[in-house]
Amino acid sequence: MTRTLSGPARRLTVVVGESDVVGHRPLYGELVHRAHTAGLAGASVFRGIEGFGASRQIHTSRLLSLSEDLPVSVVIVDTADRIEAFLPQVVELVGEGLVTVEDVEVVHHAGRSDA
Repeated sequence: MTRTLSGPARRLTVVVGESDVVGHRPLYGELVHRAHTAGLAGASVFRGIEGFGASRQIHTSRLLSLSEDLPVSVVIVDTADRIEAFLPQVVELVGEGLVTVEDVEVVHHAGRSDA
């Protein structure tokens, strides 16, 4: 079933390391899979090219200092109640990382007509 969003919503952003795993699956993939299973409106993963977090260690994709643990952001947008209901799963999964929630306004949300 295709569901579209419009108006007030909430954006959940989770920033973790690319090498973080849950079992044998990358953490970012597990978050996307669980968001899909929970029926959330959408999720995207963005790979960073450089960054640091609470550990203060800089991770970069520059050739001379290749990193195996680049920053990865998972962004999920849905209604406030759906994001709040999903948060306990996120907090349970994320050991090291950053989890933020922001109010947003959805201006346009549409899927492919052939999907």
